[in-house]
Amino acid sequence: MSSVADYSLPNPVSENRSGLIGKAVDRYEGPLKVTGTAPYAYEVTPPSPPAYGVMVPAAIAKGRVASVETAQAEASPGVLAVWSHLNAPRQAERGAKVHPRSTAAAKPVFDTDRVAYFGQPVAFVLADTLENATAAAGLVKIAYVEDAPEVVFHDVLDEADQPPGEEDVEIGDFHRGFAEAPVQLDQTWTTPLQNHCQMEPCATTAWWEGPRRCVVHTSVQMVKPAQHGLAETLGLDRDDVHLMTRYIGGGFGGKGQTYEDLILAALGARELGRPVKVTFTRQQMFHGTIHRPATVQRVRLGATRDGRLTALSLMTTTHCQRHGAFTEHASNFCRSLYAAPNRLTGHRLVHLDLPHAGPMRAPGEASGMLSLECAMDELAEQLGLDPVELRIRNEPEVDPETGKPFSLRQLVRCMKEGAQMFGWDRRNPRPRQTREGRWWVGMGMAAAIRGNFLLPAKASFSVDAEGVITVRQGMTDIGTGSYTVLAQIAAETMGVPLGQVRVEIGDSELPPAPGSGGQFGAATAGSAALAAGMNLRKAIAELAVGDPGSPLHGGDPAQVQFQDGGIALGNRAESLSALIARAAPEGLTVEGDSRPAADARNWSQHTYGAHFCEVAVDAASGEVRVRRMLGVFAAGRIINWKTARSQLTGGMIWGVGSALTEGNLPDPRYGSLINQDLAQYLVPVQLDIGDLDAIMLDEVDDKANPMGIKGVGELGISGAGAAVANAIYNACGVRVRDYPITPDKLIAGGL
Repeated sequence: MSSVADYSLPNPVSENRSGLIGKAVDRYEGPLKVTGTAPYAYEVTPPSPPAYGVMVPAAIAKGRVASVETAQAEASPGVLAVWSHLNAPRQAERGAKVHPRSTAAAKPVFDTDRVAYFGQPVAFVLADTLENATAAAGLVKIAYVEDAPEVVFHDVLDEADQPPGEEDVEIGDFHRGFAEAPVQLDQTWTTPLQNHCQMEPCATTAWWEGPRRCVVHTSVQMVKPAQHGLAETLGLDRDDVHLMTRYIGGGFGGKGQTYEDLILAALGARELGRPVKVTFTRQQMFHGTIHRPATVQRVRLGATRDGRLTALSLMTTTHCQRHGAFTEHASNFCRSLYAAPNRLTGHRLVHLDLPHAGPMRAPGEASGMLSLECAMDELAEQLGLDPVELRIRNEPEVDPETGKPFSLRQLVRCMKEGAQMFGWDRRNPRPRQTREGRWWVGMGMAAAIRGNFLLPAKASFSVDAEGVITVRQGMTDIGTGSYTVLAQIAAETMGVPLGQVRVEIGDSELPPAPGSGGQFGAATAGSAALAAGMNLRKAIAELAVGDPGSPLHGGDPAQVQFQDGGIALGNRAESLSALIARAAPEGLTVEGDSRPAADARNWSQHTYGAHFCEVAVDAASGEVRVRRMLGVFAAGRIINWKTARSQLTGGMIWGVGSALTEGNLPDPRYGSLINQDLAQYLVPVQLDIGDLDAIMLDEVDDKANPMGIKGVGELGISGAGAAVANAIYNACGVRVRDYPITPDKLIAGGL
């Protein structure tokens, strides 16, 4: 039995009779993680002793491999194989796609002698232990023919062009509107290259069951593309690859694709006839996986003297890998944020000889809001307006670009309530006015927006003779709480305690879901789960009323209620376990589907928020301390208060890092990234964060999905860094438009 999710309300989740929706439920898999018994990909125990693989990275940024000397490595203790482009096992041609419905194409390793970026894997060692493989990898000698690389973004800005297939978006006549505006602002902001730095590096454990059945445990956010890509690369049918990714130690977009560890582990296991484990080292993660690219953003705002925007433009230049096409769409968000009759947005792209750029938490918004939300602060100062009031005056009635109505928009409420809770009225609008000892103290704020959408997904629900509900779905949990929210949805839908629910996810053999990313995970996976649950309710109700042994026999199945682990009809009731054990001892299993509503494109759908921040700036050294920070968010119905708040505050902390510490630079001599480990790559730690809170407004968006929920994973970082930057200016009177805002830049700005 299968059906598509019904968008009509109410449903068991919206009725919330058991009170599980919105509750601060502890993580479903929490005990396994804190006791160290949740096996991550590299920790999975294979069926026999494994071999270990270590990758050898390229030492140049551009050129080709001239020779590979492996004799010493091959003679090293425990070495089982050494591969390069000279002897790599046969794989499908790059980009090949035998199966038309595959969601990924072949990605062979070592299919060329060309080196496209520093750190690209160019050789691979397999040995009986990790230590032996690591030692032998250091003995592989590679000679190169080097070409001059281009790795410095700001050196090639004049080469920027429109990304393929994109055009600028202009509404009205921006240039005329801006030229005629009584008040104008024209400034440029820059953001640096950033790295994901997940706690768990990319890793894979693989083995084969027979000549054509590959089993892999890998750390990846999307199950089906990884399964399909591996199958295409190895020349297998999709169903001959069993891919599992049950526990993931952070993704943030960096594990939205697969890397060489997956292919090499599978190839190694096939060639050796034994399991193989492969992982990136921390240093290899910086070069071998994707990063958020740097940007240059020009913001132009034209306004009337009472603060009405008449012209708005955000133009972004960014970079990607020489042969890549990824664009950091840092201008897109502002198309729906503020009203202005004359608008111009677009992107420019340059290609560099760096590792691939790609999505990183809130791609687009995380970078773009660091410019526009600071520009709004500057404009407010020019106009003598409060920054909150300026934003309220430019609140659009419909989507400023498309003219579509908003499904639900509570941005103004976020700002007003946030200002009241934070004590915004105590802020002195003049910078450099509040001093406490050696510290200048100031406040800043910024709006937040992140798009919302739904993807197709499936799920299955089962009930067994003990009344246990099992949810099965090819979803993933990258630390965001997927296990937990699926358990809550299942328990509330079926009217059973949480302890009576089992959740199985992260497996290619389960009903497919798009995975975790883009802030669509909970809404997409949860909607499919709700549909499956409704189908199981129907099947159980029909079983009960049709079973002569049930006290509900002969009743109307549509009137059957599910609660407290049982079913009831009027004053007649019995437990689920009793019904299933008697009438269906083998259990029942059904599926459900979700997909966007037919009219989803008729609405402009987003999540919103407002950030408020207080900082202290050392008057002598330029050191910045974040004293307190508040975010108020409107993101649909909240399924789990605890996991949602964790996601929002985690995003806010990351926003602090984007504003103050994070960034990486290529070394122009070698094409390598200068920071290559967590000792040098600075992220905020506990002592860097003061009082931090996230408030979630009551909201149900019935245009979003059957449960009225949205997403929070990327909303928290959107705009957070701009609030910090605005607070710094209010504190010390120095504006820094080149992130991160480090003490030397504040001193150079006249602190």
